[in-house]
Amino acid sequence: MAPYEALYGRRCRTSICWDEEGERKLVGPELVQMTVEKVDVIKQRLKAAQDRMKSYADANRKEMEYAVGDKVFLKTSPWKGVMRRYISDPSHIIQTSEVQLSDDLSYEEMPVAILDSKNKVLRNKIIKLVKVLWRNHAVEEATWEPQDAMQEKYPHLFHESGKNFEDEIS
Repeated sequence: MAPYEALYGRRCRTSICWDEEGERKLVGPELVQMTVEKVDVIKQRLKAAQDRMKSYADANRKEMEYAVGDKVFLKTSPWKGVMRRYISDPSHIIQTSEVQLSDDLSYEEMPVAILDSKNKVLRNKIIKLVKVLWRNHAVEEATWEPQDAMQEKYPHLFHESGKNFEDEIS
């Protein structure tokens, strides 16, 4: 018996022979005619679904007009792999600073300054956080760190010019 019949206890009714269930057997031209009719119905329904999807896509499509001298970004996708061509632009140059590397090609991050502070409130406790600016990083890359851990490792950041940073927070 077929696996479907073993699982469900009845014969599988395929989309080609959606007819009355039972022992009735179709032979010869009857089977061919029924199959052709079913395939035609399936094709008509697929065509209707494709037309409906196309009308939705066309409603959101905008006609774009370009004039001579307009700058546009072209994305090309060849058949094998995706290749993009970069045209050199001086505004894309990033200024980098020297980084001192150790023998194993690693470097130690050192905090430069504390930019901000906040209290993070959890369900039953409050965590004091400080925003730390790191050496060799921009201000946008500053991270929020726990204040007690930073104060333990880098106390000089909290006692600059005789001020107590905790007094400033409060």
